[in-house]
Amino acid sequence: MLHSRLLKYLDEVARLGSIRKASARLNVASSAINRQILALENELGTPIFERMPRRLRLTATGEVLIAHVRETLKGHARVESHIEALKGLTRGEATIATMNGLAAGPLPRFLSGVLDAHPRVHIRLRVLPLDQITNAVLTGEADLALTYNPVSSAGIRIVASYDLPIGAVVSAKHPLAKRRQVRLADCAEFAMAISDHSMTIRPAVDLAFTHANIPLHPTIETNSIEFMKKIARSGQAITFLNPVDVAEEVGAGELRHLELQEMAGHPIALKLMVRARSALDTFPSLVVEELRKAMPRLDPVDAD
Repeated sequence: MLHSRLLKYLDEVARLGSIRKASARLNVASSAINRQILALENELGTPIFERMPRRLRLTATGEVLIAHVRETLKGHARVESHIEALKGLTRGEATIATMNGLAAGPLPRFLSGVLDAHPRVHIRLRVLPLDQITNAVLTGEADLALTYNPVSSAGIRIVASYDLPIGAVVSAKHPLAKRRQVRLADCAEFAMAISDHSMTIRPAVDLAFTHANIPLHPTIETNSIEFMKKIARSGQAITFLNPVDVAEEVGAGELRHLELQEMAGHPIALKLMVRARSALDTFPSLVVEELRKAMPRLDPVDAD
């Protein structure tokens, strides 16, 4: 019923929600993809996709089918990997789901060891909203995910977890940078650029200010970590981030990450996760281990 070319068509259309976009990605005529999908729907006797005004959405039948499609594609990739290994080559493929702040920040550094040791590999990095990351792993769209405070699920296994302290981030020339001890009340005296409510760090900041009985009046609210780092670097405002977010800038002497006693009880959890009921292929397993080694003090947790 399903041959390899159709499997790829279905996977891309489901990912992109559009036959036209899948056509461009696969370099195949839209009419050819549409014709094969219609033929399959006719064979099954039920629609795979719901045709909406601006996109295609999987039906209940489509959700069941796409899970099978992705498992089959992974099986193909596994066989190809084994064949390449028999030829003496070192190839592999892994899909990582993550957040924009991690992709634009420490993740390239975390992956450098893998890329140096395995130059023939193919890594697909998917930047997704927080509420979609867990589902990407559950559905097989991603092999693993690295994210802050992920949505919990019985189908997810956390393979490594690290609590990161939130601190005040200031320019190296900022008056607070010279102090031995900094409190939230000190920060409140300056303009603050903080994360908006769409970001995982915001609840911890709100809670810390509430417990300290200090009104929170940010000058700027944003969902861009890059913006927060740049405005802190300029000295125009201070912000609140974890040390992983600013490791490169702190190492370059551009920013300071200042510990805050009031934030100590409200860390943000950086977690590495995979599907609970599915064994990883060889290369994704290698990526997981390399990420655990690359991230400072990233300690493994119980698999239960």
